[in-house]
Amino acid sequence: MEIQVGRYRHYKGKEYQVIGMARNSETLEEMVVYKQLYGDLGLWVRPATMWNETVIVDGEEYKRFELIINRG
Repeated sequence: MEIQVGRYRHYKGKEYQVIGMARNSETLEEMVVYKQLYGDLGLWVRPATMWNETVIVDGEEYKRFELIINRG
């Protein structure tokens, strides 16, 4: 699954920086490694399949994360 390094906007409005990809050592599931660009600038991981999901809000479909600046 290809997820580009760069800045993304979550459908709720906050921004995040994708650092790269990793694999879960037990399941080999692809994970997105990212940093929140607000608050304590925490470092997080999320399954790549979830990163690429769409969500329905008030009957409208949105990408969970939208690439806004490509750093790759």
